Amino acid sequence: MAGMTLEQLKIFLAVAQQLHFTRAAEELYITQPAVSAAIHNLEQEYGVKLFHRIGRHIEIAEAGKLLQVEAQKILDQVSLTERGLRELNNLQRGELKLGSSLTIGNYWLPSKISEFKSRYPGIQIDCSLANTEEICVGTATGQFDLGLVEGDVKPALQNTLEYEIVGSDRLQIVVGQKHPWFEWGEIDLTQLTKTLWVMREPGSGTQQRFEEALQNWGINLSELNVILVFNSGEMTKAAIEDGVGAIGISELMVKKEIQLGTLRTIRVIDNREGKGAMPTAGCAYAEIVRPFFKLKHRQRFQTALSKVFEQMLISSMLDGSHQHVSKSVI
Repeated sequence: MAGMTLEQLKIFLAVAQQLHFTRAAEELYITQPAVSAAIHNLEQEYGVKLFHRIGRHIEIAEAGKLLQVEAQKILDQVSLTERGLRELNNLQRGELKLGSSLTIGNYWLPSKISEFKSRYPGIQIDCSLANTEEICVGTATGQFDLGLVEGDVKPALQNTLEYEIVGSDRLQIVVGQKHPWFEWGEIDLTQLTKTLWVMREPGSGTQQRFEEALQNWGINLSELNVILVFNSGEMTKAAIEDGVGAIGISELMVKKEIQLGTLRTIRVIDNREGKGAMPTAGCAYAEIVRPFFKLKHRQRFQTALSKVFEQMLISSMLDGSHQHVSKSVI
């Protein structure tokens, strides 16, 4: 009994994904007869049908569905093992797969990656950007070695993912020059419901934190007049530069525009006893501080590279000026 080979499993998975022998062959840069032979040999070896041939089409059979799940697990483990072996060279080469939410990936993470690359120049870093929800799912399914997000991990994934604070920033309410608040610089909490708003999409960490802050301030999101929803902070920022809306956005994203004077940060006075009153001296400012979380799978194999990068993030937070923040909005 010869047994199945890794090459056969790769060919089988390509056919299962494409449901077409020729397209699978093209994907793998091999001939169509080689694909047919690999599938035939597997079926003959184990006496099962992996695919049903229906005219010129194929459908995956029950045995094929079982093999598809197990074959993917096997090849994933082989890939991790190969990566682990390549790292047994004092981290001179290898690959680190990161997933990051948009704000972190565009404004906070690049300097961390540059620092890591300066220490380990032979390491390839593959960083994918998406919203918080997508990065959590990607880390849970093994797409990323580490995830970095500014939003909360959904309860359904909290048993799968381990998460730890590695930094923080502040959300700020910002307006453009045409907005009446631009001249004021300060507003009362009750005035938040009296303007137009541009928001991030559901699933965004920024949006999660902003909605939490509203709830803490006794304001329901439905009370705000939301006129536009975008899936990137850059788009929300651009929308208010020449408009009259307001946004809740990371201070990292608007630093340049604030310095240039095209946008202005609006301080919010928590003066709920004086509803409708104009801002007065001596009142406390309401702030939204949000943590940056590092995610990793609780059970999946963690490469040496992943551990070193993780430790660098933690050390950077301890050595820098970041203050510890809780998961709640301040």
